[in-house]
Amino acid sequence: MSSKIHNISIDCHDTYALAGFWSQVFDCPRQPDDFPGDPEAMLLPPGGPEVLFIAVPEGKAVKNRLHLDLQPADRTRAEEVERLLGIGAVHVADQIGPTGGGWVVLADPEGNEFCVLGSAAERAAAAAARAAAQDREPA
Repeated sequence: MSSKIHNISIDCHDTYALAGFWSQVFDCPRQPDDFPGDPEAMLLPPGGPEVLFIAVPEGKAVKNRLHLDLQPADRTRAEEVERLLGIGAVHVADQIGPTGGGWVVLADPEGNEFCVLGSAAERAAAAAARAAAQDREPA
């Protein structure tokens, strides 16, 4: 028997505020029993595991060892990055390659990094561009 992901936990100082940011990222509401000052808050993103925000006293000190990779469902990577910056994300790094593949690294309001990949169409176009470039290389 194997395990499955029940929830993803994110340590933070302000569970309510951070859940508010991520509720906009995932386009899902906060739970009705979550309030400012609560030690925990929960989101139920459609199609994904629950996301649990847990209050901890210490701040984030180093790069995440685990992070979320987001793929926009109905817009381009650039449009999604612009939307996320508009709701409070911070740009950390751009890892987009010359053929359009790659990702953009952002951080949430408490500094937790996450990546925004290209949409399915963008990823397919980048893969086709890489394949075409390989076909042009001499053997």
